[in-house]
Amino acid sequence: MENTVQPAVGIYRHYKGQRYRVLGTAHHSETMESLVVYQALYGEHGLWVRPASMFCETIELDGEPIARFALERPEGEAARNHPQP
Repeated sequence: MENTVQPAVGIYRHYKGQRYRVLGTAHHSETMESLVVYQALYGEHGLWVRPASMFCETIELDGEPIARFALERPEGEAARNHPQP
């Protein structure tokens, strides 16, 4: 298997502004490529997969490097900050 960074489970913001929840990672059955499984937090809340190398990459926007997906909140952070009664 390749040595790709695996994103943490949690809420991410795409550089175009939409939010997504990373559910985990999977591997392509033929190539063993690492894939990120994530869900849109808008519209029909569709499920998506994308190669981990692409999900975690930095892109250039208006001449500045930015993350394609930026972690906003790791899974469980909301529960730690706002415990249930």
